[in-house]
Parts: sequence; structure tokens; C-alpha cells
Amino acid sequence: MSQLTHDELIQIRRHLHQIPELALEEYQTHDYLLEVIKQFDQTYLTIRVPKELPTAIMVQVAGTNPRRTIGYRTDIDALPVTEQTGLPYASQTPGEMHACGHDIHMTVALGLLSYYSEHQPTDNLLFFFQPAEESKNGGKLAYEFGLFTGDWCPDEFYGLHDNPELPGGAIGCRMGTLFAGTTEVNIDIQGQGGHAAFPQNAKDAVVAAASLITQAQTIVSRSIDPIQSGVLTLGKLEAGTIRNVIADHARIEGTIRGLTQPMIEKIGQRLQTICDGIATSFEVDVKLELNQGGYWPVENNDRLTSHLIAFMQANSKINFIETAPAMTGEDFGFLLAKFPGTMFWLGVEDDAQLHAPTLTPDERAIDKGIEAITQFINYRMQENYLLEE
Repeated sequence: MSQLTHDELIQIRRHLHQIPELALEEYQTHDYLLEVIKQFDQTYLTIRVPKELPTAIMVQVAGTNPRRTIGYRTDIDALPVTEQTGLPYASQTPGEMHACGHDIHMTVALGLLSYYSEHQPTDNLLFFFQPAEESKNGGKLAYEFGLFTGDWCPDEFYGLHDNPELPGGAIGCRMGTLFAGTTEVNIDIQGQGGHAAFPQNAKDAVVAAASLITQAQTIVSRSIDPIQSGVLTLGKLEAGTIRNVIADHARIEGTIRGLTQPMIEKIGQRLQTICDGIATSFEVDVKLELNQGGYWPVENNDRLTSHLIAFMQANSKINFIETAPAMTGEDFGFLLAKFPGTMFWLGVEDDAQLHAPTLTPDERAIDKGIEAITQFINYRMQENYLLEE
């Protein structure tokens, strides 16, 4: 197979859209990706399927005069969403859907790889088809399993995310943080149950939970610099079994989001202080669990991002848009904390939002994305482009 054509790219995207799979269960997706990759010219390619992460695929493209290894990552998993698009190529798996556009991501990555299988790059390239972005921290797992060592270690890492709010094919990016980091919040309040008519003999977990939730809303408004951005949302509360029994237990679940890791940690520390105060005030036990294994902020490297933005802005064929930071999370943040790199948006103009059951990305963005990224990578590899520390 030579470089993928427009029709082949659309066919690939639609096939991937029909076979969505959840985190670490992407076996059919993995096999299909591998089938496509093995049809490319293998002269410059080395394919690796790590036993530690069996649904991942890593492909190295050997450069003619490598001075660095440029990494490109795409995510491959889907969401537990029931599709409502009515498309003829809709998901064939009940309750699962590529509602975040990872089928677009994979297709762009395959288009890039097919190009470089036919046009040997100057520098080495590393393509990482990553499982488990939506949950289970696939990027972090890959790093901790030691997949990025030796010849498989990128000197710089790039990745995209589709964006239905941007025009189809547009490239969006910004200096600094692109995506917020996230930490999951679980709070268990253990009191003492009793009859509704005798509250003095009980320790009401519902009242304690209500006070905790109210006080928690002061963290961002009174403990965080208003110039910065942070979010604490407690979105789930479970307590009680019947109207005339005082509940002995309450469970609160939520999320912390911030544009820097220290911001997230500060919100967590303040929440712990409030939990300790609630325990004392209401004579209940309060256990706060913060899942620090959540998404790290996607903090773009200043030097590499400035080069990417300057290139995109200077290219008259690329519709570049400077974007604001998003409070959504992205697994790529962990890898960007370990390797310098940049994440950017690819516009896929649509009325539906990411994670919506009706998301229908503009497929014309695929070719435009491949063209823009190929041109940037080629620019990055120019012989007169100095290798920077």
C-alpha cells in the first residue's frame, strides 16, 4: 500500500468508528490498526507491540540522519456512550462509542505514518498508538512500564485532540496549559443512624454532608487567586434509605480541576482541612480520598510550542486559532510532564460537544490535519534547524 488516499482515510475512520472499545480492551481496534500499518512499506519501519501493554502499538520510522526522535501520540479507546447519530457506520457495539473523536485521531496518525513510510524522514519518528486515554491512565502506564527507553525514547512529543467548536481542519493551540489537570474526589462520612423523631441520639451524616458541600464551595472563591483557574465540583451525593430514618453514612463524589498541578494540590489540601473540621464539628468520621492518579494538566513546552504556533501562523494554507485553556482533562498531560512537547486542537466543526452521543466530526478535517502536521514535522527536521537543548 502506498500513501493513504482521501477515500482510504475515510474508509479507515468509518471502520474504526464501528468498532469502539473501552480502556485496555481495545483488542479489535489494535488488530485492525496493526493490519493497516503492516500494509505500509516496511523499509523504514520497526513495529513493537509491548507485552506489558498489549493493546498499544509503537512504530519507529528510521531517519536518514537522525539528530533527535520526534514522538507522535494518538489515543485509541472509546467511551461507554450509546450512539445516537443514526449514521450508516454507527457503532456496532451497544453502549460504546467513539464519542470523543479518537477514531479521527487514529486516522490522522495512520495518514502521517503512511506518508513517512514513503518519504523517509531526516530524524527518527516514534508513533505511539496509546490505549486507555479516557480512563485507567494509559500514558502513565506506558511510562511506568518503561516503554519510552533506549531507541524508543522521544526527545519531543506531539499529539492532537479534535475540537467540534473549531472550524473543520483548523489548528488551535496556546502557550502554557491547554487542558486542565484532574483529580477524583471521594468522601465517606460515617455517623450514627437513628429514628427521625430522636435526632439527639444520632449523628446525622446527611447534615454533615450538606455542611461539607457548602463549605467546599468557598475553596475556589476564597482560597484561590481569582486570576488563576480552578474548579471543585461535587457532583454525586448518596445517603439514607427512607424518609424517617437518620442516615448513618453519606458518600460524596466529585472532581478537582486546575491549570497547574500545584493548583490541584492546594485545592485538595483545603478540602482535607474542611473535612477535618466537619469531623470535629459533627462528631462523625470523615475519610477523604484524592485520586492523584487522575489527569495531569496538559502543559505545553514553551520553546516547542512557540515554534509550532509560529509555523502554523506563517502558513497561509493553515487556519490557525489561538485558543483558551479548557477545563476538560487529557491523559497526554502525564507524558508532557516527562517529555517536552505540545498538544494542539484539530477543528472538526459540529453542533454536538465531545462525549455527546450525537457527535459527528467533519471528516474533511482529516486530510487538512495530516497536511498541517506533516508540514510542521518536515519543518522541524530541516537540516538548518539547530538542535536545541
